[in-house]
Amino acid sequence: MANRSTLITTVIAATGLAAALLVAPTALAGSTAPAGAPVHADRGMVAELARTLGVSPDQALARLGREAAFARVEAGLRRALGDGFGGAYLDTDASVLTVAVTRRADGARVRAAGASPVVVERSEARLAESAARLDRRATTAPRQVPGWYPDVRTNQVVVMYRDGALDAARTWAAASGLDGATVRYEASAEQPQPLIDVIGGNAYYIGSGTRCSVGFAVTGGFVTAGHCGGTGATTTQPSGTFAGSSFPGNDYAWVRTAAGNTPRALVNRYSGTVPVAGSQAAGVGASVCRSGSTTGWHCGTINALNSSVTYPQGTVTGLIRTNVCAEPGDSGGSLIAGDQAQGVTSGGSGNCSSGGTTYFQPVNEILQTYGLTLTVSGGTPPTTGPTPTAGPTGPPPGCGGLPGWSSTTAYAPGATVAHLGRRYESTWWSTGAEPGAAGSWAVWSDRGAC
Repeated sequence: MANRSTLITTVIAATGLAAALLVAPTALAGSTAPAGAPVHADRGMVAELARTLGVSPDQALARLGREAAFARVEAGLRRALGDGFGGAYLDTDASVLTVAVTRRADGARVRAAGASPVVVERSEARLAESAARLDRRATTAPRQVPGWYPDVRTNQVVVMYRDGALDAARTWAAASGLDGATVRYEASAEQPQPLIDVIGGNAYYIGSGTRCSVGFAVTGGFVTAGHCGGTGATTTQPSGTFAGSSFPGNDYAWVRTAAGNTPRALVNRYSGTVPVAGSQAAGVGASVCRSGSTTGWHCGTINALNSSVTYPQGTVTGLIRTNVCAEPGDSGGSLIAGDQAQGVTSGGSGNCSSGGTTYFQPVNEILQTYGLTLTVSGGTPPTTGPTPTAGPTGPPPGCGGLPGWSSTTAYAPGATVAHLGRRYESTWWSTGAEPGAAGSWAVWSDRGAC
């Protein structure tokens, strides 16, 4: 089967796009336009470009050919003009390349290369140095100044401001020593935030800089430890807000991330990643690995389920007890068995030099409490938050009306089901763990025939 990322140049004969690969830019009067450059573009990329620009795939591919040719022209003129080069930019449909020059005499060379010259006061290097002056004063920028940049189209440095703070922006820029003619001020509504892939085990920061670790990505954000932040606390890298938090008693929370941060079905393995395919609970003795932003990736086994531990702040119950090591800053990070999410790091004793005991808040309890959906990639379906309901099979005869066990239902401790003529009570959060099967004693207690 052909690879889905096949380059579009390999299917030209079938699509009739051959001519588009050799389209020359529009010639200017008195100039010699460069020949269009061949391009090797992924079919999906061309389709998305066409959709975004509102043009046909033929036109999108032709544009790529023009842009490739003009890129070579620009690089050549930058070398040839030296400190007389004032920057370059394409027009709306990438049919004209404008090259700024500080010496009028260089216009003929620009036209001969197939571009359109414009005379400006400041070279590209001078513009960059002006912007660098502002960079050196970045820590003193007013909070209403979201950014600045050298603009080759206007041959000025643009300083953005919002909330009517034009005077504050002008005062700040003037303190850098830039003359007024160099700077252009532009009202803006931008409130930039870093855009981050939300991956288990990665660091995130709370409030003024406290660091914890991401547990697992969920739809709209991620789960983590409750002691990392209370409801309403803000986070950065990724940016978000604690939408729910409980500690002590429990040690769980979830963070609703801002738009642009992407939940990924991955856990950081330091280095590399492992996929998250579901959240089927593992039993005592099972091997597990933990990811956290202080000590990275460490593995061990589960020693006990439904464990309680008393911290200085109070007792937390219902935890997974392991012999995996952890250290401060790993809090909230991922515990995973194979590709199945298990829990988020709560606390413990020892360290990753001498070893230790670490406790984890079960992830299925967090998902059920807040009605969250785990972000998964293939494999076992995600566990979601609704209260456990009866499985589709219904109660078997003679089981007193108990619901039948279902492989797709999320069960919490205390849930009672019938399966193969016997009654079982859940002692743990689980999905897909069959009562009576090998190892099921870790999550199901056999209450006898029904």
